Amino acid sequence: QVQLVESGGGLVQAGGSLRISCAAIGRTFSGYTMGWFRQAPGKEREFVAAISWSGIDSDYTDSVKGRFTISRDNNKSTVFLQMNSLKPEDTAVYYCAASVLSPQQLRIALPRYWGQGTQVTVSS
Repeated sequence: QVQLVESGGGLVQAGGSLRISCAAIGRTFSGYTMGWFRQAPGKEREFVAAISWSGIDSDYTDSVKGRFTISRDNNKSTVFLQMNSLKPEDTAVYYCAASVLSPQQLRIALPRYWGQGTQVTVSS
């Protein structure tokens, strides 16, 4: 069992930046692809970004490419999402996820493990 704990959410103005983190606790972090999903009010949960265990491979949804960067520190069992040039439409609860799938496969398949979510609100 992998427990995922997100942190770093909050309120930011449009155009600003925020970094959210996710720490994996318990079972080894090793070998897992890590990802971020988000769910806005009244909308379905959607894929945002994912990164392979090695950190070499990553994938992003089109709407965040060039603005968001996913990274990981395997020594600390932590994955990060750096969000720049934030827009009001980025407002959502952001969920961390862990999976044995590849970053590209996470676009269309649900991960096995989820965090509890962290709220990101972007004001206009």
